[in-house]
Amino acid sequence: MLGFLIFVIVVAAAVVAYKNRVPLMAKVLGQSETRVRSQIERKKRR
Repeated sequence: MLGFLIFVIVVAAAVVAYKNRVPLMAKVLGQSETRVRSQIERKKRR
């Protein structure tokens, strides 16, 4: 039961982090959100 609860919390945290990836990456990298977003879009086009 406890293992399942921990699994659900980890999955929920991963979903939230994915949805907020641009602001999170901007804070971690110390760059503006627009720059991070453009880098992500450039990688998608390849």
